[in-house]
Amino acid sequence: MGIDIEIDELTNSIKNVVSGDSFSTDVSRISKNDLKSITKKNGWLFDWKSELKFPARDVFKLTIVNNPSIIQGLICLEVKPDHVYMHLVESSPFNKGKAKMYSGVPGNLVAFACKLSFQRGHEGNVSFISKTQLIDHYVESLGAIHFGGRLMIIDTNAALRLMERYYSNLIL
Repeated sequence: MGIDIEIDELTNSIKNVVSGDSFSTDVSRISKNDLKSITKKNGWLFDWKSELKFPARDVFKLTIVNNPSIIQGLICLEVKPDHVYMHLVESSPFNKGKAKMYSGVPGNLVAFACKLSFQRGHEGNVSFISKTQLIDHYVESLGAIHFGGRLMIIDTNAALRLMERYYSNLIL
């Protein structure tokens, strides 16, 4: 498959496209209750319920602080022995396309993957498979390294830059 999401903007949180207002975010594991609204019928592209069938994978939701019921985006991660692997990333249906409500969602989720990598002792290293046409985009927007084929790596330096952007209040 491969990661197929455009990093629209690196913000300090997520930003309302119309007003320009920024909103602080939380990332937490999705619940069974969340899965009821995360369906293809509701505009989601992926079958997120199937991701939870893999015991090594965790699905996390991005929400605005104090508004945990409205999911802004999702990410599926697996902690490997020496890095974190991103299986899927998706913005909520209302955060896609020209009429999206918030920008910065994908960058925020990738920064969370880097944060998790640091927390697990993997020095911020994150890997993922990219759609071929987005390889250069991820190099430019995330500072990812094209490792060969469609394999992309976010190394410690690129992870630190993303962390500084989204988690500037953390001391590593």
